[in-house]
Amino acid sequence: MLNVLVFVGTYLPGCKSGGPVQALANMVARLGSEFKFSITTADRDSGDAGPYEGIRPDSWNKVGKAEVFYMSEKRRSLPGFRRILNTTPHDVLYLNSFFSYFTVKPLVLRKLGLTPAARLVLAPRGEFSPGAMAIKGFKKRVYMTMGKVCGLFKDIFWQASSDHEADDIRRQIGPGAAVIVAPDLTAPQLCQEKGLKKEKTKNRLKLVFLSRICRMKNLDAALKMVEGLEGEVFFDIYGPIEDEAYWRCCQKLMSSFKENIQVRYRGVVSHQQVAAVMEDGDFFILPTRGENFGHAILEALSAGCPVLISDRTPWRGLAKARVGWDFPLEEPEKFREALRACLAMDNVIYQQWSQGARAFAQRVIQDETMVARYRCLFQETGEKTQP
Repeated sequence: MLNVLVFVGTYLPGCKSGGPVQALANMVARLGSEFKFSITTADRDSGDAGPYEGIRPDSWNKVGKAEVFYMSEKRRSLPGFRRILNTTPHDVLYLNSFFSYFTVKPLVLRKLGLTPAARLVLAPRGEFSPGAMAIKGFKKRVYMTMGKVCGLFKDIFWQASSDHEADDIRRQIGPGAAVIVAPDLTAPQLCQEKGLKKEKTKNRLKLVFLSRICRMKNLDAALKMVEGLEGEVFFDIYGPIEDEAYWRCCQKLMSSFKENIQVRYRGVVSHQQVAAVMEDGDFFILPTRGENFGHAILEALSAGCPVLISDRTPWRGLAKARVGWDFPLEEPEKFREALRACLAMDNVIYQQWSQGARAFAQRVIQDETMVARYRCLFQETGEKTQP
């Protein structure tokens, strides 16, 4: 059995970092019987002042099919990272995210020759998309330039979640980057057999936005698309507020809405609550600036909640499948036209879309080729380190 040592900024039971945490948890759930996963992460969720309850900091904890080392703040130094790297046997070093210091520090130690030899897999998780690179772009470009000059990114296998992300990686790292496309794995319990969605009333619409509240996820664009709609509209917003200044801009937009549009911020929900949130909504809206996968999109579809998203995700051609829409952000009127169609939809038509969304998600979840790509990802990279 190959040993895979993972470094990631946050992991279970954390939920504020969104898709990357779930992608890693799903990978462990699906492949933890075939590979030994040892995960090193922070002892608290993103933005939290204190550690998780019920864990043993600075020691290994059994979490599902993985062993997890929750690092306290005092241990997150280069010597602390070096100690983990040198005392945890591993054939593959897997870094989850590119700009996180849980990636930067292992890369620096590796460059200095202070860690054991092991093949390295790095999953940028959409951080190289044009939308993501535009945010704090100067700092990111400086780091990438210095990293290339120092040879920090040599001999890395890059994991892309889609062909589109593979192009993003090669554009940022170089055309010779060794990229392996292995889409994010889904949770095995998604799409359990359920009945029809609740009844949808004509000229009444309940929208759900579930994501981190930051410029990348583009909540303000969603609010502008909703503004001016006729009929009865309920817009529920879920997710951690990462950018307070940006959130204040969103609140200002909400304050100008007419009485027929009711917007509510519902706070942060755990992953276990996501299905219920999606089932309670009529449509899921996410005009994101870029997603390497988009776990919330698939979770909405699996709950029978059709989606209205940008074309900057792997989920394309949704209108043809009658499970939602994917439009360019440069054409906001198309979003508004779709929202008007959502409002006008009666229950008979809506149930067709809802059941179609669930069936679409089921086909994705049951696609075993996704799991096979991960086996190749680790076996091909790991076997090269065997004697």
